[in-house]
Formats: sequence, structure tokens, C-alpha cells
Amino acid sequence: MPARSDDMARQFELDRPRLRAVAYRILGSLGEADDALQEAWLRADRANTSEVGNPSGWLTTVVARVCLNLLRARDTRREEPLDDAARRQPAATGTAADPAEEVQLADEVGIALLIVLDTLGPAERLAFVLHDMFDVPFDDIAAMLDKTPAATRQLASRARRRVRGVPAPEADLPRRRRAVDAYLAATRGGDFDALVALLHPDVVLSADAAVVPTPEPVTVSGMEQVARGAMASMARARSAAVVLVDGMVGMAMAENGRLRVVLRFDFAADGRITGIDVIAEPARLNELDITGIG
Repeated sequence: MPARSDDMARQFELDRPRLRAVAYRILGSLGEADDALQEAWLRADRANTSEVGNPSGWLTTVVARVCLNLLRARDTRREEPLDDAARRQPAATGTAADPAEEVQLADEVGIALLIVLDTLGPAERLAFVLHDMFDVPFDDIAAMLDKTPAATRQLASRARRRVRGVPAPEADLPRRRRAVDAYLAATRGGDFDALVALLHPDVVLSADAAVVPTPEPVTVSGMEQVARGAMASMARARSAAVVLVDGMVGMAMAENGRLRVVLRFDFAADGRITGIDVIAEPARLNELDITGIG
């Protein structure tokens, strides 16, 4: 039965939790997700819905199209040159959201998943989220993307491979993952002694100028000095996850679902960490191949 405007309003409120979940997974930011829902409702309220036979599916499409436009705008901004001042300011993330709710949602969805999703192109991300997470048919997604169902299926497949990841071809992968897991746990928990135990005495940490930020890159040497620096990043560590960075075990940190900092590690033969490369400059981040760990 076609939907009337008042019926559509009731349907929107009934579907709001699911629509918000769709928007959050596509955008990775609760503030942007709430903005997308507001814009979607304005569009829905102005539209002639007298011929809409599946209100829930139609509303999902409206929300997804709004999110796709936001993703494409975000992708365009990424390609624009950033001067030092802009680089040091966090990107706008929409309406202010409750930080506690943002953290809770990120934990529920999975920080690693949100980080990998942020590395996908808009079309790949939309296809994967809608199909794999919300069972939207490829025919419907293809219409949103102006692609064939077969091409849309390929987009989702590529995204799925990145999310699931391909284990690095190295015998030490499990041991190195345990070390990075322990590094993240110690940093989150503020366990200085546990962190020192993971580090080689001659460990060197190098951070690019965008990490702190500072006018020049920073280099720190020695177990205790590196551990103290890690303790200073406890807040960031709460939104971090272990991922593969260029096929090697590493760590990535997000802010509202947006990739901000990546750590690459070098290891001694005994498994202790000998080097940490901390990357935050946008140009360097864009060059990294980040995937989940299968």
C-alpha cells in the first residue's frame, strides 16, 4: 500500500534506530550520522511518497544517498592540499555527539572495522555496509551508485577482502600480533612496566611532524623514554586497534571513525620492539595499505 506523508513520518520514527545504525556504519561518526538522518528526513518530508510501496526500504535508500554524498565530499577534501595550520585542526565531524556514546558505538561495531572502512572509497564502503551488514540487495545498491549489480557485487567483494584482511606471509605473525596487542593493552591501561618489558633497550621511536604536532619530526630513543611517550597517548589508544599496515602487524588510531595515526613496528629476533614509526601526516597516511587481520 502506498505511503502517505503522515504514515512516512511514523515509519521514519519506527526505523530511526536502524537508519541511524546504517548512517553510523557508512560514515563512522555519530555526529555526521545524526546530521545525515536530519537531512534524509527533510528530503523524505518534501518528496511525493504516494507511490512508495516499501517505506522502510525507501527510507534506507534516502539515508544511504545522503551518506554517499557526504563520503564523496569527504573524499574530495582529502585530496586537497593541506597547509600546516589546517593539518593541525581536526576535521569537522558534524553535530557534536556524546563522547561516551561515540566510544560505546565504536566498541560495538569494532574500532578495527571502522578504521579499515575509512580507507575504502565511497562506493566500496556503501556497497559493503549496505549488503554485508544490512542485507540490502545488490540491485538496490547498484541503483544508488549508478552501476550494474555485477559491478556493485565486485565493489563489496573488494571491500570484504580488505576488511577481513590477508595474513602477512611471515612465520612470526602470531608472535608479533601478540606483542602489538600487549603494547596496545599496556598503553590503554597506563601500565608503564608492562610497556617497558615489550621494548628493546635500543628501541627508537620516530614521529612525523603532524603527530604532536611539532615543527619538525621527533625521534626518541631508549625503553623508558619511548614508554613515557606512549603513556602520553593513552586517550588516543582508546580508539586504536591492531591492523595490518602494508602487510605487517601494526596499529591504527581513529577519531570519530576517521583514520588519524598509524604505528608501524620493527622487531628484534627475541620478539621485542626495536622501532616504532608513528605516522599522522595525511599524505603519508594515504599511501599506507591498511587491512584487517584475517
